[in-house]
Amino acid sequence: MTAIDFHFDVISPYAWLAFQHLPQALEGHSVVVRYQPLLLAGLLGHWGQKGPAEVEPKRAWTYRQVAWLAHQQGCELALPQPHPFNPLALQRLALAAAPAGGTPNRHAVALLFRHVWCRDHADPNEPTALAALTDTLAPQRDPSGAEVKAELRERTEAAAAAGLFGVPTLVCNGRAYFGQDALPMLCAALDNHPWFATPAWAEAGAQPPGLQRNPR
Repeated sequence: MTAIDFHFDVISPYAWLAFQHLPQALEGHSVVVRYQPLLLAGLLGHWGQKGPAEVEPKRAWTYRQVAWLAHQQGCELALPQPHPFNPLALQRLALAAAPAGGTPNRHAVALLFRHVWCRDHADPNEPTALAALTDTLAPQRDPSGAEVKAELRERTEAAAAAGLFGVPTLVCNGRAYFGQDALPMLCAALDNHPWFATPAWAEAGAQPPGLQRNPR
């Protein structure tokens, strides 16, 4: 059985769409998926990037695109308000739902994603709703405890050190596949498509840098 690490932050609508589509995409493959919470903001900060919703024209396009993708795949999606929001409490809750060093199960992750993307444009950090979600999840550890806080920070730093730059990222057999639209590529690799046995993967990733712009 092949292990796949699904790195996610519930702030990302693309992570939610990929999470929903994952069972269908992986149908027929012998895999086990490990759900890995991290902080997208930590990855963006590490690489000096802005999130899609932090660039105004890209923000509008992002919401239009995810609305279309949700419609296309029959996935419920109601944009939370506000968005972006601070996902820290939810990502800590995701980790707290698992034992130290472990990963939350799909049911727990589904509850977290649905809290964000399926509640009629609600605020994910509204205290009463967040408390109710915590009660439903019944976390094994204290989400606000030092252990969970440190573990989330360490996982995010480790992901950045491994070259991850966004979510969702699925890591399988040492290779990282970024974004919902990478699911077909991942499945092709699982099916032993001959392209993956050629030097093409390594050669494409070794393209030397071109023109470097000075940041404003």
